[in-house]
Amino acid sequence: MVSLALVHSISLPPGVYGGAEVEQFFLNQLDVSAHPYFDALRGMRVSAHFFIRRDGECVQFVSCGERAWHAGASHWRGCANCNDFSVGIELEGLEGESFEAAQYVRLVELLRALKHEGRQLDVAGHEHVSVGRKGDPGRGFDWARLIAELGWPARCFPEGLAGLS
Repeated sequence: MVSLALVHSISLPPGVYGGAEVEQFFLNQLDVSAHPYFDALRGMRVSAHFFIRRDGECVQFVSCGERAWHAGASHWRGCANCNDFSVGIELEGLEGESFEAAQYVRLVELLRALKHEGRQLDVAGHEHVSVGRKGDPGRGFDWARLIAELGWPARCFPEGLAGLS
């Protein structure tokens, strides 16, 4: 059962937006010879449930009832292997840089749709579940905005973030 929405950031190559490369990567169809950066991705098999482009378009790759491979070595509130109980949401962006208003609008809509009545859905960044290993979505992500727009209780977010709203 999904109890965590995990927010990530990605762009391929880094800092380039609007292309098909991220979708190709998640579908294991990326031509690793198309850009020097892609060579480091050779053989990687990762997936996410959702990808939100800069313009707010949302693409779904994996059903919410199925496991995606987005968290890697991870830990959230006493539970390891976040892929087992989370939905991965990738935002088109570069770690540490800001995101677009349309992305926040779509993210809020998506999170509200994922939350079932009477059940808590936590929201965290990759940086919160893979501390020291991952840093996305990074300092450019506006947690205060997300928290204020959702209006969910502080317990739904990483410790220390809820005071931002």
